[in-house]
Amino acid sequence: MPPLDPNLYTVAWIAPLEIEVQAAKHMLDKVHSGGFPVGPGDDYLFHAGEIHGHNVVIATFAAGQRYGTSSATALAIHVKKFFPNLWFGLLVGVAAGLPNLSCSPKRDIRLGDVLIAYSPPGGDHPAIIPYGLGKQKGGSGFELLCNGHSLRQTERIVGSAIANIKAERRETQMILGYYRDIPETATKFPDPGQENDFLYLSADNLPISR
Repeated sequence: MPPLDPNLYTVAWIAPLEIEVQAAKHMLDKVHSGGFPVGPGDDYLFHAGEIHGHNVVIATFAAGQRYGTSSATALAIHVKKFFPNLWFGLLVGVAAGLPNLSCSPKRDIRLGDVLIAYSPPGGDHPAIIPYGLGKQKGGSGFELLCNGHSLRQTERIVGSAIANIKAERRETQMILGYYRDIPETATKFPDPGQENDFLYLSADNLPISR
């Protein structure tokens, strides 16, 4: 296989699960053949390709590696070291739905929806807080631990791209267009339909209707 140059890749896509890697590879406009040089101390292999002219590397856990924050941290550190010219990294994966139909407006987020976890800081409050650095205190709110340290803010170029998409007000059609272009959408990643999505009350695990 021809060698690939780690210096040419500027975006890292971390996809922890195998099925997430398969979906990520379908999103590449072009797959780069070949492999990156591997030496002592290199614990991971990577997939590579292009999206809209950007060289992207896709990283995932090793087979049998325990899934969790410590594993994700180890992978992210290795990716940052292996690819010295990264602009930013994105963690993209399958998550549970988080619907709240009792609030106003309703937050109807279901399994299979696309959710971008980007939250700009508001006033004196940080944007995103690692869950291990705080605790919920009943009705008194959330208490920060470790002197209130928070995750670093999203790279400005990412925030600017999100702002442009929101300004154009066509993000839904853009995403659906990419989804329809995935070759194996009809078989590998089918949409089961909202009528097959059951919500369960956390108190008694009984399904509720939409």
